[in-house]
Amino acid sequence: MLRNLLPIALSALVVAGTPALADDDYPYLEALYKHLHANPELSFQEEQTAARMASELRGLGFDVATGIGGHGVIGVMENGDGPTLLIRADMDALPVEEATGLPYASTAKATEQTGQEVSVMHACGHDVHMTVWVGTARRLVATKDEWSGTLVMIAQPAEERGAGAKAMLEDGLFERFPRPDYNIALHVSGGHPAGSVGFVPGWAMANVDSVDITVHGMPGHGSAPHTTKDPVVIASQIVLNLQTIVSREIDPLKPAVVTVGSFHAGTKHNIISDRADLQITVRSYDDDVRNQLLAAIERIAINTARTAGLPDDKLPDVLVKDEFTPSLYNDPDLTERVQRAIGAAIGEDNILPASPVMGGEDFARYGRQDPPIPSVMFRLGAIGDELYQASRRRGVVLPSLHTPFFAPDPEPTITTGVNAMTAAAMEILAD
Repeated sequence: MLRNLLPIALSALVVAGTPALADDDYPYLEALYKHLHANPELSFQEEQTAARMASELRGLGFDVATGIGGHGVIGVMENGDGPTLLIRADMDALPVEEATGLPYASTAKATEQTGQEVSVMHACGHDVHMTVWVGTARRLVATKDEWSGTLVMIAQPAEERGAGAKAMLEDGLFERFPRPDYNIALHVSGGHPAGSVGFVPGWAMANVDSVDITVHGMPGHGSAPHTTKDPVVIASQIVLNLQTIVSREIDPLKPAVVTVGSFHAGTKHNIISDRADLQITVRSYDDDVRNQLLAAIERIAINTARTAGLPDDKLPDVLVKDEFTPSLYNDPDLTERVQRAIGAAIGEDNILPASPVMGGEDFARYGRQDPPIPSVMFRLGAIGDELYQASRRRGVVLPSLHTPFFAPDPEPTITTGVNAMTAAAMEILAD
């Protein structure tokens, strides 16, 4: 049973006395972080988390709207003339059973969209994202005389489904509220030490599509395969043929991934079934490459089945799911400005190189508007020093995001995140 996520010790927050340094504010933020970590909610179920985020902003004097694109929260603060800056955090957790052994580990359960009861965990660091977001808001309010412009704070639902940003935009985010001149966000990194920040100018994260293929067959007894059209064999051929798309159809200088993550068919040893189901993840940076990949997947599935002798009414069904996450492009000029400001705030030695990845992030949607909005998402190191050094010296494998063992080192991660995000905001709002 989820505990109430309404504010704890909110009465202790006096806006005029909000600490100007993240280190000074850490006790408040630590309590918030542990509370969020222990009380995760799945995508589009973030009701109590959203209530907490909205209450944090109201306590700081923001004009707050809720229920945007689901449980999305918008806080707007106008502070004179200047740019409009959007700072975004995501709120949802994952259907993962936590195994960190932390005293504040999640024991939450929820019903997934499939109707299945699952354990829930902030295995992707969204609890850190929200805590840094709140800490940044608190610090910017405490230093209002040092910046000018409009601050738009976005607490977004359903990032893990690749759907929350789209839902908020379709609900009139940029029509009902100030349209930003710049967008910034962060994401924890499971490969960087806590206290560090990494940057990737240009393409940083991938287009992500999910494709379902239903391969039909003509069933029969396993002792008489000649009387059937075996969907297991056809689907297996499709899986192998899909491997030629990236290797033989895509420009080798353009990143692309086609992975079959799930293959299900049949119910018994001696029954040739009437269907097999494939689930595929498809990743790219370039939109033309994305379209080429999706077209090739459908072509190969259909024609492999034709080659096996299936009639037109038994050809595979190919469904591109409506959970597309567009590739993330970090505007190079904005990235340089933000990196310079953060380096001055946390020390240049703590700015570490980062590389593009084929993971997805729907933060990209906020920048892909017409006209495009300069955006940047930076990487926030989250791994404690002892574990990080062990990984470098002895090859200890670091727990990855989305696993039951991912556990950020809270204090250096959160304080660095607030200092970095505040520095980025001040750089833009001092323009």
